[in-house]
Amino acid sequence: MNPSTAQARVVVDELIRGGVRDVVLCPGSRNAPLAFALADADRRGRLRLHVRIDERTAGYLAIGLAVAAGAPVCVAMTSGTAVANMGPAVVEANYARVPLIVLSANRPYELLGTGANQTMEQLGYFGSQVRAAISLGLAEDAPEKLDSLNAQWRSATCRVIAAATGARTANAGPVQFDIPLREPLVPDPEPAGGEIPPGRPDGKPWTYTPPVAFDQPLEIDL
Repeated sequence: MNPSTAQARVVVDELIRGGVRDVVLCPGSRNAPLAFALADADRRGRLRLHVRIDERTAGYLAIGLAVAAGAPVCVAMTSGTAVANMGPAVVEANYARVPLIVLSANRPYELLGTGANQTMEQLGYFGSQVRAAISLGLAEDAPEKLDSLNAQWRSATCRVIAAATGARTANAGPVQFDIPLREPLVPDPEPAGGEIPPGRPDGKPWTYTPPVAFDQPLEIDL
């Protein structure tokens, strides 16, 4: 299994463990590993995949799904201007406190600033409109490090969900989860249902953040 495929499958698995049940996919080239992983999860009945070709409509569909379900919803898109098209939905989600996760694929870091197609400084593009902007980092082609990488990928995904749902702040809202992906962008030939590095037992998230509770009654014995 190539690094980008492994990383994408782990991220999708951990998003599901964290409560994501709907994802809106805007197909592209750079986000192909995510698209394959999401389609596989949809076939298995683990989530509902909604496909839209315009990121602007995808963003508002995701907001509606998140409000209706009371749960975080992702929009997955390719790099460059596809990310910028999410701007209006991100602003809406910010002020409405909707747990919208912008799952933005990115080019490898070495292509930034070179004039490469569909490439811009997209991490942090949304500024103060998001609760957090988190980059997963490029997946290494190092099978001997897979256990360590698996822990990093799953931990980062849990941080994204906690920020989007406001688990630590009681302030839900949009989050940018930026994932640089290097070629090959399609899965290698493998037996059906190729295994991914495992998560926690019983489908639990890698790290659990209980919802914060403010203004709770406190008994004081004087």
